[in-house]
Amino acid sequence: MDFDHALFRADLDALPWASYGHAYGSAEDVPGCLRALAGDDDAAADEAQGELYGSILHQGSVYEASAQAVPFLARIAAADIRTADVLLLIGGIAEGGEDPSPEAGDRPPARESDEARESDEVACRRAVVAQLPLLLRALDHRDRAVRQAAAWAAGWTGAAGADAAVPALRDRAAVETDPLVRAELLSALAQLDPEGTARAATEAIGPDGSPPELRIAALLASADIGLPWTPAHHEAALALLPLDRLVADRFDHVRNEPLHHLTVTLLLRDTDPDREAVFALLDGALRHPDPEARTEAVWAALTACELSRGAPARLVGALTAAAEEADGGGAMAAAGDGRAAASGAGAGGGGGPAGSGSDGGAAGSGAGAASGDVSGALSALGRLGAYGEPAADLLAARAAGEGDVADRALEALVTVDPVRAAPLLARDLENRPRAFAAACGGPVGSLPTLPYDPALLAAVRRRLGAMEPGSMALPRLAALLTAWGLDAGPAVPELLAALPAYPRQLPKVLAAVCPPEQRAEVAETLRSLARTAPADDRFEAARALHQLTGDHGPLLSLLAERLAAGAGGGDSALRETATAAAALGPAAAPLVPALRAALNAPEADRNNPQMDADIAIAVALHRITGEAAETVPVLAGVLGDGDGLWRRWTFVRAAEAAAGLGPAGRPLVPVLKALLTDPEQVPSAVLALRAVAPDALDTDRSAGLLLDAAEAGAAPAEAVEALVALGVDTLSDEHLARLTGLGERDLRVVRFGLSGTIEAADDRLRARIRTAVVGRARTAVVSPG
Repeated sequence: MDFDHALFRADLDALPWASYGHAYGSAEDVPGCLRALAGDDDAAADEAQGELYGSILHQGSVYEASAQAVPFLARIAAADIRTADVLLLIGGIAEGGEDPSPEAGDRPPARESDEARESDEVACRRAVVAQLPLLLRALDHRDRAVRQAAAWAAGWTGAAGADAAVPALRDRAAVETDPLVRAELLSALAQLDPEGTARAATEAIGPDGSPPELRIAALLASADIGLPWTPAHHEAALALLPLDRLVADRFDHVRNEPLHHLTVTLLLRDTDPDREAVFALLDGALRHPDPEARTEAVWAALTACELSRGAPARLVGALTAAAEEADGGGAMAAAGDGRAAASGAGAGGGGGPAGSGSDGGAAGSGAGAASGDVSGALSALGRLGAYGEPAADLLAARAAGEGDVADRALEALVTVDPVRAAPLLARDLENRPRAFAAACGGPVGSLPTLPYDPALLAAVRRRLGAMEPGSMALPRLAALLTAWGLDAGPAVPELLAALPAYPRQLPKVLAAVCPPEQRAEVAETLRSLARTAPADDRFEAARALHQLTGDHGPLLSLLAERLAAGAGGGDSALRETATAAAALGPAAAPLVPALRAALNAPEADRNNPQMDADIAIAVALHRITGEAAETVPVLAGVLGDGDGLWRRWTFVRAAEAAAGLGPAGRPLVPVLKALLTDPEQVPSAVLALRAVAPDALDTDRSAGLLLDAAEAGAAPAEAVEALVALGVDTLSDEHLARLTGLGERDLRVVRFGLSGTIEAADDRLRARIRTAVVGRARTAVVSPG
């Protein structure tokens, strides 16, 4: 097809592109990209394509300019210019779009007003559907890549395009011979016509000559359509492993990790047969002889453990087998030696005698010399927590070795068997960075620290004594020692010696671990530091001194200096200063004028850090003066400002501050009730209302809202704590059944968090729910008597 470049440019220039928007603002650059994409310079076209993916299809999001660009992209593709690439861009825009509502009909609304204009997503889907004739003609293109791209793009035209697309896709599927195109056609049909595609998907699963690319597409389609997962599906999936290679050349990036996709899709059905199907599939995949298949299975198994409470216990055996397979069987043979090495380290008080260390090295050398944790199975065992206990022997044996594999095994052992892990970590603390991080609370301190162990304390003391200034290990050491409290008291000499190099980090550690007999010495050191160190260093020392001895004099002086200097470090420093002043209570009365002066003006346009600082100041004024008159309007101003972005935690802090006012916070009832429409705010809002005006709180409705929030995964732990505060014995039978269900269901209630923390957080929540429900049952039994 001839392409009239002059007409193309003229039509481009006729549109007001500068008035359209894309990911980076004005779309005035889009015409230049489209001209380059249609041009003869391949390098310029490639660059333009990349620019368009960044602007009109930014990370899957679409914009007004995206819809306006679709007809021009279609003209380029129709001229057979970079056809496959352009069709993929058109399909991506369709994927980012949405179907028009049934009431909207086939025609877009007039653009007289912003209210009448349809969303960018609907406009984009509508624009691609208008180009369906092009997409469907391309299904018969001589080039396989074009046919494949056309099928994929047509599959994203949704209900708006299904009537036209489905017959054409079926016709092409009847004659297509290329495996990848057949797979793309089947996937597109499954999206547009699930019920009508069920039979074709079932037939394509069988081993009767169907290419593997089509069979895996059929398995994925069967899961997405909702077909029962049968032994035939199970056998086909195992026979096709590893699966990722079968979709590597597909355009379907939603299902580009098939085993993972099958795991998620089947588990979210939330039925016993589907759960068992997933566990059986993963069990077989984890025991597969192909290392690539085991690697895929480990990733899918980790996701299963994040979604399903039953997964860890069900999969621990297969994960252990996968880890043993990577080891070649040597680790389990050495397990007894590994256990002896661990015991020897403990007996040696932080490393053990030379003999025990030597034995441990020998035991580990057989395990550590293997191919390593290629599949990730060793690390995955650590995600199982106590459910990983059957793997403890394997982990201990591998942890007794050398190198990264030993470190990963010990990292897992920290969560599976902390008592057994501690002496192994003590023996080689310097060379176990992953295990050391896990022992100190994992990512950002979100997991429990390793329990106190004398040998590990000895190793930590040695580490402290040898540490260079600026060491990245210090925050972890500080977290571990602080968690141990007075048990870490023997480390006070090393902490005092390191204090000059770490004057901001170590004062609070000293206050936490200092035993009574050393309090005078530590207090004098902190008092000296609070007098002579730079301002920020003095502040931490003064706070620790107050915590240790109750002496608030140095801290009060420093807070006054900070407030006089405008907190010296922006809103975060001001918030820190106000929080420290609040902790002093009435003793901080001299700071009241400066705290008042530090408040932002009520009418100011504040960002979140400024609001957080105002909340802290308002709390401080209340705790210092005992009066709420100044605090209430500050909190009302924060809670009533819903226009800003990312306000969740600022509102939570404000609601918690309101609760601290008690009945004096009653004027805040209207703004607190307004928060009840946001599931993430419901827990803090309910607790605040309960504290300031219990008579204004509808307990039954509040319990329902809290359960709604927990069931939706919005602040579930906070919602359960609020339910407990309301009183589990006050719940209706319906609400009690829902709470009980949250504790007993298989799908995890906690759905979001850092990798490796979701399972532990959900296990804690489940235990909390069960304890609360059991307590209610006991009360019910005892009360009648």
